[in-house]
Amino acid sequence: MKILFIGDIVGKIGRRIVKEKVPYYVEKYGINFVIANGENATHGKGLNYNHYVELINDGIDVITLGNHYKSKKEIYNYIDGADHLIRPYNVIDSNLGGMGSEVYNVDGINVRVTEIVGSAFINDVTVNSPYLSLMEVLENEGEDKSDIHIVDFHGEATGEKIGFAYAFDGKVSAVLGTHTHVQTRDARILPEGTGFMCDVGMCGYADGILGCETSSVNLKTLYGQNTHFVYPDEGRAMFSAVVLDIEDKTGKCTDIFPILFEE
Repeated sequence: MKILFIGDIVGKIGRRIVKEKVPYYVEKYGINFVIANGENATHGKGLNYNHYVELINDGIDVITLGNHYKSKKEIYNYIDGADHLIRPYNVIDSNLGGMGSEVYNVDGINVRVTEIVGSAFINDVTVNSPYLSLMEVLENEGEDKSDIHIVDFHGEATGEKIGFAYAFDGKVSAVLGTHTHVQTRDARILPEGTGFMCDVGMCGYADGILGCETSSVNLKTLYGQNTHFVYPDEGRAMFSAVVLDIEDKTGKCTDIFPILFEE
């Protein structure tokens, strides 16, 4: 099984480059299944229904979210019927429906996708323990255990991501970090066969700050002005992703390598 996992899609430019590059990489690497983090796809924060449908139509099989999952309030209205959307499993939100972990049948192979939000330095959502939450997922699988299990760990701290990955080495097929929008150079296979990368990176505006227009960020972070981040609709794009080769029978990762494309 070859899986393409795409980093945080940011705004209109991110959606554009995904539409353009997904078919190319699917064909080039013989991809069977495409996962993407879409929590920033709608104007930089959140995911509305139209953009959810757009990304699925562009060739993404499953979209994961993150700490900005509720930035577009309409998600509460459509998430229960969104079969290709995975919200954070461990977020504490009694009003949120949807799925934090789900199994998809891909050519007879059961692929589970789970979304976990980290607990370090993320203050805009309240979460249960990432470790205990994924243990709960694994314990509840029972006889319906998946063949392949991909975990999107949406977090700030590299140390938390690395520790989490080692804790589940051999128990899941891959732990892939999202959220920081900066691709790390540590794609590797852990000793017991779990693929790992601290952060896959982002798809979005290449000449700004994490997908935002530079001056709008600096006015706020450097000079303390009460401004909003601006996500350009036009400009040079980057596309960040990782390709995984997973053994169907064992669920172990046999190859992992990053993609970093800039226009």
